[in-house]
Amino acid sequence: MSSPVLALADAVSALGDAWPDGDLGGCEPGRLASLADLLGQVRRLADAAAVQVAAEVARQSRPELGADSLAKRHGHRNATVMIATTLGTSSAEAAKLVEVGDATAPQASPTGAPAAARHPHVGAAVTSGRLGRDAAAMIIRMLDALPDRVTRAAIDAAERTLVSQAVGLELHALQKILLQAEARLDPDGVEPKEEELRALTSLTVRNDRSGMIHLTAKLDPARGAPVLTLLEAMVTADLGRERDAASRGTGLPPRPIPVMLAEALITICEHYTGCDRTDRTLPGATVIVRCTLEDLHAGTGIATIDGVDQPICIGTARRMAAAGGVIPWVMGTDSAVLDWGRTKRLFTATQKHAITERDGGCVGCGAPPGRSKVHHITWWAHGGATDLSNGVLLCDSCHHRIHDQGWDVQIDGPGINARVWLIPPATIDPTRRPRPAAGHRFTYQPAA
Repeated sequence: MSSPVLALADAVSALGDAWPDGDLGGCEPGRLASLADLLGQVRRLADAAAVQVAAEVARQSRPELGADSLAKRHGHRNATVMIATTLGTSSAEAAKLVEVGDATAPQASPTGAPAAARHPHVGAAVTSGRLGRDAAAMIIRMLDALPDRVTRAAIDAAERTLVSQAVGLELHALQKILLQAEARLDPDGVEPKEEELRALTSLTVRNDRSGMIHLTAKLDPARGAPVLTLLEAMVTADLGRERDAASRGTGLPPRPIPVMLAEALITICEHYTGCDRTDRTLPGATVIVRCTLEDLHAGTGIATIDGVDQPICIGTARRMAAAGGVIPWVMGTDSAVLDWGRTKRLFTATQKHAITERDGGCVGCGAPPGRSKVHHITWWAHGGATDLSNGVLLCDSCHHRIHDQGWDVQIDGPGINARVWLIPPATIDPTRRPRPAAGHRFTYQPAA
């Protein structure tokens, strides 16, 4: 690996030049955003240097060296303790540095000659400062856990793809992509993994001394999907009512989401036991399972559930369909009109299903379809049509941000296979470079 230190020095110098004199309070927004970008680059390059140092400390502190180990000579029990102590971090974080360094450093062959690193694409991204330590460790762990039936060529191609997609993503979004990639690379492993998750499904209930009841649940993806979908639909409906009340000046202070989730669960249980306090209409409370018709007939491949990160096997999709019923839907035929022009003001449920297939969720932040609505790109009041090519899935927050700040939405291609791009205003990016929508940022996109 090359040295990231010179690049780190340049990044620190650039950060120093950009830092304002005095306090940051009242810093101009564009300058503050630039500082955040520079800080991110400095942190990633510092990670790259720490990865290389940690890997070499571990190599020179191998257990077989005994008292001659570098860590022992400096008074530490092992390399991990030495790294954690000197860097001021935890043993877990020190171990992660060693793990990334070991996976991305050139390996020694049995003859002693240098050999390629296990994960050279991750290593190059870390050294250049494009990828941080945590993201690198997540990619390495997923790839290293794949079974032997996945070929080295497939792993190498996936590593390239994951590195390119991980740049600029926060870690939860990357985890979603890794779950999809794992299922695509090893579809035969999806069903056994589901069985493991079903075996781990549990619910514990306890009372504390104050009288509060504590619930802790772990639900497998297929059986947890109805719970998640219904709770999210109820909270989304409540949020809409609270916003409407606030706009009329009659609302109470907004409740935290955890409080709303708890109250939604209480309402479900009260309703089940015969309480008639609520009679709610909950749009979006349908569990949507997506797979191709070919996979469903053949019994191969994987399926996804809207709002759930972990893919499921086709067998599970079939069981869910048998339990819940299936409504055939062929997009683009007379039975499912997807373009209404100016004859309808609001998008239909069928149109939302099609747009969700294309967008995956809110195109801005990736919020699940149940928390998003279809909005006109060109406003209805400005002559916009209620068509697929003029509809986009947005949560309320991103909807207001895009319209208030002057973002544009661009759709390339027809139907559900189109690509959606968000174009920032010149005040945010003077070049107005299009950014891929969340559906493409947060979905594994294997090379063709």
